Amino acid sequence: MWSSILTFCLFTIFVEGQEDWRMVNITQGPVRGHKDPDGDLYVFYNIPYATAPTGIDRFKAPLPPPVWMSPLDAVNRNIRCPQPNVREHTQEDCLVVNLFVPDTTDTNLPVLVFVHGGAFQFGHGLSDQYRELVRTKKLIAVSFNYRIGVHGFLCLGTEGAPGNAGIKDQIALLRWLNVNIARFGGNPSDVTLIACSAGSGSVDVLTLSSATTGLFQKAIMESGSSTGAVGVIIDPIQNAKNYAKVLNFDNVDDLKKLEEFYRTAPFQLLTSRVDEIVDNKDNMVRFAPCVERDIGQERVITDAPMNVINRGNYTKIPLLYGFTNMEGAMRLRYFNTWKDKMNEKFSDFLPAELHFDNDEEKEQVAHRVKQFYFGDSNVSEDTMEQFLLYFTDVLFAYPMLKSLSARVEALGDTIYLYEYSFVDDDSPNFPHTDVRGAQHCFQSMAVSDQDLSGRTEEYKRMVQLVREYTLNFVLTGSPYSSDSRFPLWPPTSAKRSPYMSIGPVIELRDDILGDRPALWDSIYEEHYRGPLVPDGYTGAASSIMISKIILMTVVLMLYLVK
Repeated sequence: MWSSILTFCLFTIFVEGQEDWRMVNITQGPVRGHKDPDGDLYVFYNIPYATAPTGIDRFKAPLPPPVWMSPLDAVNRNIRCPQPNVREHTQEDCLVVNLFVPDTTDTNLPVLVFVHGGAFQFGHGLSDQYRELVRTKKLIAVSFNYRIGVHGFLCLGTEGAPGNAGIKDQIALLRWLNVNIARFGGNPSDVTLIACSAGSGSVDVLTLSSATTGLFQKAIMESGSSTGAVGVIIDPIQNAKNYAKVLNFDNVDDLKKLEEFYRTAPFQLLTSRVDEIVDNKDNMVRFAPCVERDIGQERVITDAPMNVINRGNYTKIPLLYGFTNMEGAMRLRYFNTWKDKMNEKFSDFLPAELHFDNDEEKEQVAHRVKQFYFGDSNVSEDTMEQFLLYFTDVLFAYPMLKSLSARVEALGDTIYLYEYSFVDDDSPNFPHTDVRGAQHCFQSMAVSDQDLSGRTEEYKRMVQLVREYTLNFVLTGSPYSSDSRFPLWPPTSAKRSPYMSIGPVIELRDDILGDRPALWDSIYEEHYRGPLVPDGYTGAASSIMISKIILMTVVLMLYLVK
């Protein structure tokens, strides 16, 4: 009994007689959170969970957080990591966490950790919030900042820029929670990650990293995986060289000089040409997670994600996988400039993770793909729907399905699969079509907090349903609805069946994306290549396989000389 009372006192409302505050003693010192204006929960904003190195050490792993003696008022200071088009409140040392704690005496609550998206170049921890889920008094919600852009994902394989600083920040946050969340009433052994887009790519990476073992127990991945548009990049050093040239630095073949340029350039310059990082025909973000070179430091990504999955070298946990039916709408703004280029050279728009022995082979595959989606027609206003479906598949949908099948085949992962296609009268048609559909991360928006005033009753019911699915997965590791009108939701198979269709009708189906995945299965089986491992000494990028071939050749030559 006394232990329960002591635990309760750690986070009871006891600050100078003000019931609007709650005091918690964490490992760094006391912090005070404020009661939410709408009641039922307390919010602790901007608590430092680690220290980001600054100056010439800006790309290194995070350092321990600060400590203090007097109570820290955990109010919202709008701290942001350096990023494009944001100048106020940005700072290099930007690693802070936000906690949303229900107003309850219950302890050992499940913990939902939100990893924000933004193409690894934008965003912050408060971009999405889950107060409505917290108000059920069944969980604690957590969000945080991590380094993004060049700041978080420059990967040179050197001591000064080993790579994956942003992912290492995320792991530092999870380690911080493991030590501190019980003090807020949370259960460190019942943590669920939730994310969309690049956040989901991060979560996928975290599920495959040996550095995260035991730090979380479930994950919700929406519209993003460790392969595809927000996956592990193919050639990080070449990306760094190309971007440095865009910023008018030309001595890119000298790796030490290249590192010095990035370590000393102002963030205003490093974030000035984000268009060259994210607006790519081959769909790949240029600064994102990478496979790290072994330089004697902790590595969080040691091999290509598909290699890790295929070997079953990861910890199996329940997963909730989903994407929307019109993810490709995020490419609508490029339609007018890309349509003619797609007709001239469609091969430029094939995913970067595909490898071809020669241009002829690449053109043959490009012709096959273009014929599949567009038939004998050109990419034009008349084929806008096909344009949307193509980018839906190559950006997010197919990479997630590929990863799903590999996981189920490797370890028999328990994965609940869905496609979100809900639209109502508030949803306009896409340009030049009579088609409507759910765009990128619309399913995530439905779960997070939003103003529902003015929305249709149909949409409000959908929000209630997807929040119930999410909450039940967090609580039990399985999504289900208490409404008997909706079908039971079993895990999917390696053949991606069944899946839940979440749209105007809620039903289990067996044919996700129709015949489109089969096309990409055959292409990826023959042409997929994994990320390259950076060689930090020469500035080149060479794969582990090439190194092994060279070694075998040398051994064979020595044998023949004898």
